[in-house]
Amino acid sequence: MEQNSNAILSVRDLSVSYGHIPVLRGVSLEVLRGEIVVLLGSNGAGKTTLMETIMGVNTPGAGSVIFGGRDIARGPVDKNVRDGITLVPEGRGVFASMSVMDNLLLGAHQELRGVDKKLALVFDAFPVLAERKSQNAGTLSGGERQMLAIARALMSTPHLILVDEPSIGLAPIMVAAIFDILVTLNKEGYSILLSEQNVYRALKCAHRAYVLESGRVIREGRAADLLQDHRSTYWGV
Repeated sequence: MEQNSNAILSVRDLSVSYGHIPVLRGVSLEVLRGEIVVLLGSNGAGKTTLMETIMGVNTPGAGSVIFGGRDIARGPVDKNVRDGITLVPEGRGVFASMSVMDNLLLGAHQELRGVDKKLALVFDAFPVLAERKSQNAGTLSGGERQMLAIARALMSTPHLILVDEPSIGLAPIMVAAIFDILVTLNKEGYSILLSEQNVYRALKCAHRAYVLESGRVIREGRAADLLQDHRSTYWGV
């Protein structure tokens, strides 16, 4: 698989094991600049492990993760964040005992210059967070916590946003709102790699998709093509 010169992220033959148990098996994928790319797959398919490995949390046994022209697969997470990659983790990982404002400031801890401008942009995108900036994050609804997790990621001024299972546990109206936010962010210039089990919603907002099964990519293609494929109901997602 030859690397596209417009790729912001290129994963090549990535393999990861937990102890002696293989979790990712030779995974390759790309995210082009300005794209939303979705990872589809059931629980245990390897989506979260892939996201965390791209971020630098896991050390792969083989393969490479090329971001910004260099292999970051074995680099520290904090350097990857400084270089422009960020992760919105599964489960709306916010600090419940801290205020909304403090959660946001934590997202900017790598670079505090221009923090007021970053806050203004985030509050413009998420007005509900501006209204609740003094509240503890634990008092927010599930949808509001997901918005806060995304907003905190934006505070690091990323070029690539990894979003892991954003719709899990949310009411349908909030799921629609979160996907609308992701599409808006993409139109504003952010490249996004999204993992999701909600096949229809994910494919409707994405440009391209990869289907993971047991740690391998079993299918890839344009999101519109996969959406029309009647076999999508048999992907196990």
